[in-house]
Amino acid sequence: MSESPSANSHQGCPMKPLAVDLCCGLGGWTSGLLTEGWDVVGFDIERHIYGDQKYPAQLVLQDILTLDGHQFRGKVSLITASPPCQFFSYCAMPWSRAKALSAKVRADATLLEQELALFNACVRIGQEAGCPTIIENVRGAQPWVGRARWNYGSFYLWGDVPALMPVTFKASKVSGFDGSGRSFQTASVEHTGTKNTGGSWFNVAHNTTSGKGRNPDGRKNGGDWFGAGDDASLQRKHGSKSKAP
Repeated sequence: MSESPSANSHQGCPMKPLAVDLCCGLGGWTSGLLTEGWDVVGFDIERHIYGDQKYPAQLVLQDILTLDGHQFRGKVSLITASPPCQFFSYCAMPWSRAKALSAKVRADATLLEQELALFNACVRIGQEAGCPTIIENVRGAQPWVGRARWNYGSFYLWGDVPALMPVTFKASKVSGFDGSGRSFQTASVEHTGTKNTGGSWFNVAHNTTSGKGRNPDGRKNGGDWFGAGDDASLQRKHGSKSKAP
């Protein structure tokens, strides 16, 4: 009995590696990965739209604190994340109010857990998924979450930094990986020498005004990779722009 045409549609076509982009915002990480030949699924608590810019891949509207990384195990090759930086940036300022807030949070275990919840969730999800995980944030996050493994200008990176992605275009070597000579270049930088759409290589959501309310019923934006269905009403409690209670 012959197979149906749909069953043969993917034969002979190599599958693209799959990445998950947490707190994806407009998709700075995602844009580079798509250009490099990856498939990407983004997670955020809201859909970000600024002018004609919007997230360029499949978007799941879900609180990342509710995500179980085990669902990605064996399916996802890379996790990228850009949790919010507002708290870290503010506490790094030399203002008396910033210093007072920092001292208050450090003295209260509950407040500390709340402020670190999203960053720690990204770490947890990567560990549960069992795949390379890269977290981007600001320099001011270091006193709170530990020293970054590397930075490019104001972008500080934690996690499996040398394992970012396979190089499919000409790339230059970057120092800072203990002599390993691994590359850290995305296609958008390779060919233009600039950041994608003039924004961040990684994620711009936490540096821009929120577009909350654009998708109040919590539907997923296209596709059905996680089997949530067309009306993918997912639990929305906390995400890239929220704080834990």
